[in-house]
Amino acid sequence: MTYLQAFIIAIIEGLTEFLPVSSTGHMILADSLLKIQNQEFAKTFEIVIQLGAILAVLLIYIKRFFVGINIYIKLFVAFLPTGIIGLLAYKTIKHYLFNPFTVSIALIVGGVILILLDKWSENKKSEYKNVEDISFTGALKIGFIQCFSMIPGVSRAAATIFGGIFSGFDRKQAAEFSFLLAIPTMFAASGYDLLKEKDNIHFEDLKLMAFGGLIAFIVAIFAVKGFIAFLNKYGFKHFGWYRIALGIVFLSYAMYVGLEISA
Repeated sequence: MTYLQAFIIAIIEGLTEFLPVSSTGHMILADSLLKIQNQEFAKTFEIVIQLGAILAVLLIYIKRFFVGINIYIKLFVAFLPTGIIGLLAYKTIKHYLFNPFTVSIALIVGGVILILLDKWSENKKSEYKNVEDISFTGALKIGFIQCFSMIPGVSRAAATIFGGIFSGFDRKQAAEFSFLLAIPTMFAASGYDLLKEKDNIHFEDLKLMAFGGLIAFIVAIFAVKGFIAFLNKYGFKHFGWYRIALGIVFLSYAMYVGLEISA
């Protein structure tokens, strides 16, 4: 992987990590278009640079973590299902599902769900004053729904926002809880992947990861703030149509030029 390729992938990560469009899916599609050779390193790179985007959320929402221990407990409860299932299914997911075909189908299906979610949540009022007030049952529901995001193309943000609205949040609160839940989820995913691949990672690889993480961090700061403003004004439907269009276009392109679209 060159630094130019790393730069492009990192921008994609920073822009899409917190949008309901699947950052992992976009990076896998970009890998195919950029013809990145070392796919095993590319997969690790794409997981690890998510730490940069997560640090952007930590910076923006740092005050949330000083209001009491309640938010930590709720995030831990929501993280548990993904943590356990992800640990058990890690190898299978990474080997069989990280491919453009899976991503394209997941983008299309998820786009349809987002359009329906937009209609359902348009006038929905929150059952809670603050995100940390969500019940333990609600937090656990979000956690189980987040498990679907382990399929690349589904989108962790889309899954957790859907789970948040389903559990009693309004749109804005669902998005904010999704941002916060990304912190333990992605720290765990990145740490585990680094641990598993430590023997295959060289000093130059670490430099590329640090570079990519920095770019993702800078871009994500603007993306998070922009997403909340966009969500309040336009809802989810535009993201849904975008997902459907991207999934159809890439699937058609892959079939036309003969890209490898399955594992």
